[in-house]
Amino acid sequence: MDFVLKEEHGFSYIDEGEGEVLLLLHGLMGSLSNWGDVVEEFKSRYRVLIPMLPIYDMPLLTTGVKSLSKFVHKFIKYKELSNITLLGNSLGGHVALIYVLAHPENIKAMVLTGSSGLYENAFGGSFPRRESIDFVREKVQYTFYDPAVATDELVNDVYKLINDRHSVIRLLAMAKSAIRHNMKKDLHKMHIPVSLIWGKNDKITPPEVALEFNEFLPDSELHWIDKCGHAPMMERPQEFNGLLTAFLEKIK
Repeated sequence: MDFVLKEEHGFSYIDEGEGEVLLLLHGLMGSLSNWGDVVEEFKSRYRVLIPMLPIYDMPLLTTGVKSLSKFVHKFIKYKELSNITLLGNSLGGHVALIYVLAHPENIKAMVLTGSSGLYENAFGGSFPRRESIDFVREKVQYTFYDPAVATDELVNDVYKLINDRHSVIRLLAMAKSAIRHNMKKDLHKMHIPVSLIWGKNDKITPPEVALEFNEFLPDSELHWIDKCGHAPMMERPQEFNGLLTAFLEKIK
């Protein structure tokens, strides 16, 4: 991804384009590059921002989804953003939900894709054996419908991450925090337009999760992408961007 990473005021982020704000939040083991195709597609029409979430940099005692939501709030205040369309994948979707509940005045609409917050089956039910790169490869492939999306680079990044003791402790703490922080009872309070864009073959937040979000979010629409797993914007970028374009046009 050839976008400039800006570093200021304790934030690392991408800021491309001008216009209405799209704020993108990545998942637990995701990175800014997960959103590369979205940035490329929308930067000519929107201002697209992606803050790097400090998942591995928080004090262990405060590592959790609520702390990430507070971090997003600090970023939004620092950049003086308003009328935001908030997009979140996986853990990023969960953080978006917590943020919307706390600060609805800043958010115009929300897009969730493979979002946690109700249920997730991280790592297919078991945490990877750290010493085995083949086991890590298998678990990264589990994220996608097409195992080829799990490139060597992606597998190596995850392998490095879970073999760093400092990072893996925070990774586990964050995953536990997400599981504990169930959003079901709060969804009815969110009265903004929401688009749910879901991989039909998502094994981590399976289709029934999307159906439940759609049932309990008052102003939501649900779109399926076939032959697609947990990260539609990476695995099926054209379909994802098409659905996102239609939603953004609808809420103009």
